[in-house]
Amino acid sequence: MRIPKRIRTYCPRCGTHTIHTVVIYKGGKRRALAEGQRRYERKNKGYGSKRKPEQKRFAKVTKKVVLKLKCTKCGYITHRRGIRLKKAELVEVVR
Repeated sequence: MRIPKRIRTYCPRCGTHTIHTVVIYKGGKRRALAEGQRRYERKNKGYGSKRKPEQKRFAKVTKKVVLKLKCTKCGYITHRRGIRLKKAELVEVVR
């Protein structure tokens, strides 16, 4: 699906519709010292295998794509809930 790089949508901070720049959200790197990560590593430690069985086949064919919208007026960033897409492409809309 082709997604425009600039969208005119509602900004909760400005309280009006403004132009937003669009970026596809990508999760950051996991922190090794975070409590959940330490707990996961502690449970996995030892001679045995993983604590849960690994999935043999994929349940879903696509991933959900989340859009990160940044207001050009005030710089406020919001996320737009993801939709399932095989391919997401950001394009410049010419008018």
